[in-house]
Amino acid sequence: MTKNKENPDSEGIYHFDNFFKISADFICIAGFDGYFKRINPAVSRTLGYTEAELYARPISSFVHEADLKNTIETREQVYKNKPLLNFENRYLTKSGEIIWLSWTSMPVMEEKLVYAIAKNITHTKKREEERNILLAKLTQINKELTVLSHKTSHDLKSPLNNMLAVFNLIDSSKIDDSETLELINILQETSQNLRNTLNDSLDQLLVNENLHAQIETLNIPETLALVTASIKSLVLNSKATIATDFTAFDEIDFNKGYLQSIFLNLLSNAIKYSKADSSPNIFITTKYNNGIKQLIFSDQGIGFDLEKVKDKVFGLYEKFHDNSDSSGIGLYLVYNHISSLGGNISVNSKTNEGTTFTISFK
Repeated sequence: MTKNKENPDSEGIYHFDNFFKISADFICIAGFDGYFKRINPAVSRTLGYTEAELYARPISSFVHEADLKNTIETREQVYKNKPLLNFENRYLTKSGEIIWLSWTSMPVMEEKLVYAIAKNITHTKKREEERNILLAKLTQINKELTVLSHKTSHDLKSPLNNMLAVFNLIDSSKIDDSETLELINILQETSQNLRNTLNDSLDQLLVNENLHAQIETLNIPETLALVTASIKSLVLNSKATIATDFTAFDEIDFNKGYLQSIFLNLLSNAIKYSKADSSPNIFITTKYNNGIKQLIFSDQGIGFDLEKVKDKVFGLYEKFHDNSDSSGIGLYLVYNHISSLGGNISVNSKTNEGTTFTISFK
């Protein structure tokens, strides 16, 4: 007998059923009734069920509950003679392990069967998850670096303005030594240039190997004294009075730099936004509220309309007054310092009646 070279399979030379058996991918035939009609060994081997168990139960019973609704809806589209390409869902193995599958399916309407191939993409999904976790961490680090950049640039402005204010108080007409006068002018010019650089570089990134805030027990009056000393000329020039009452508690477990920044920004704002016809009056107190430590800053300044600004109070670059020295960063920093350590801050303000900030510590 002469062999048919054009169709060797007609004589059993090629056995395509072997591809069905040895494939690492899922290869299956499913009925429109929702049951497997034929499966290759990879299905049983991967899911951990015997072939008898896989044939006996509806296919949906093997699908992860979170993906069941979407799977059923997609299958209904296949039953309407719509091929399926790269549909992803999760199956549960007999031991409870989650397996990710990517399906390609083709319906045959006259047979009421669906021919499908699925690739096991669990490894890819795990890598994607790890990548997403890493990206989330990097995003958080980037956010912290950005806040650190704003904090450093912004917090340097007040001491720098304090230095420039001192230069303005110097009466150069009383200085006879030309060399001393020249040095003072150089220092003043350098300070002014530095302030201009800070104003233009608020987004500079400062690399810090350890961005996690270190917590320690801090003495509140000492921290306040340290900050007020750094803006002494600002306090003196504005004739501000700072009244305190720390009888409830005078220590707090917090980050040292954050607490100093909070004092600096709230004090500077209280002075900056005081009424033109009166000196700033600032009140700082501590109290317990249902066992929670609270630090309260109050002033009698120009305030703002809380109804208009609403949730913008602590937003980055949000400004509520026309002030040339306002950058819209201070309250943003204060909010981030507090919230990053599990606390919260609330504000109450009325136009021309003052503002009160209440900080609740974790």
